[in-house]
Amino acid sequence: MSMNDPLGDMLTRIRNALMRNKRTVTTPASELRRRVLDVLQSEGYIRGYAAVEHADGKREFEIELKYFEGESVIGEIRRVSKPGRRVYSKVKDLPLVANGLGIAIVSTPKGVMSDATARENNVGGEILCHIS
Repeated sequence: MSMNDPLGDMLTRIRNALMRNKRTVTTPASELRRRVLDVLQSEGYIRGYAAVEHADGKREFEIELKYFEGESVIGEIRRVSKPGRRVYSKVKDLPLVANGLGIAIVSTPKGVMSDATARENNVGGEILCHIS
């Protein structure tokens, strides 16, 4: 079965696992997913992730979710730019998520990064998702 939005699929898997208080969740591996997971890990929204190679050659990421006092660290995770409607932003128009308490993950010409890092590097791009 073909998948139109692999990043949206990963975010939905994370959202569903958080609703069920799961400690880990797996998702098929891809370069974009790895870069988004790097941002989530560096910003402290997940504990980490590991690449798992199966015998049939398929690769997956096992994501270790993060909880604090029984509540998930991620309150809301939402896809912004979708295959049917891409959303781009200039550096001065990058949104503040939850009045600066959340992050937007942005795909820029310099790589995938958080909105704060994009402002520091003075670069805009495609807004992939919001996390708060």
